[in-house]
Amino acid sequence: MVRSDIGSEFTSGDMKTFYGEHGILGQSSCVDTPQENRRVERKHRHILNVTRALRFQANLPIQFWGECVLTTAYLTNRTPSKLLKGRSPHEILFDCKPSYSDKQVFGTLCFARYDPRVKDKFVSGSKRCIFLGYPFGKRDGKYMT
Repeated sequence: MVRSDIGSEFTSGDMKTFYGEHGILGQSSCVDTPQENRRVERKHRHILNVTRALRFQANLPIQFWGECVLTTAYLTNRTPSKLLKGRSPHEILFDCKPSYSDKQVFGTLCFARYDPRVKDKFVSGSKRCIFLGYPFGKRDGKYMT
């Protein structure tokens, strides 16, 4: 069962088809009653609070809000929770502990490997960058070179 507000992302024809194909019952709350979805609203508020903190700490302009949200979700899913008896959502889903060895400080200076076309020993092999999160769809620890 999926409970949601009456947002179009949950009530579109595609979602109704998806629900039907997977035997999911969709329920919606009354208009303007966030208290009916208090768990979701609380988690949403938590994600936005952490996202704002990341953006302010890194001194990033607003156009990087998406990277901040993705990093918040990435870190939240790998953080142990009392509700899950000290396990993380990642651990529950994949039945293995997440790797913490590759975690970086969001918004800090980093250097991305750069392979210039010029074959010169004295040309820089990296570019100065800002760390804006973890690659989507890659296993923990498998994306660094």
